Amino acid sequence: MQAVQSGYKGLSLLVDLNSDRLIYCATIFGALLLGALVGSL
Repeated sequence: MQAVQSGYKGLSLLVDLNSDRLIYCATIFGALLLGALVGSL
């Protein structure tokens, strides 16, 4: 149980550190998707 808790803490720390990077990637992906959608019209 303790290993699961420490793993969860490590995972949440990773998410905190990488949340701006995830948002950045999601924004780029969304822009590409929107560009492809507009380009196909």
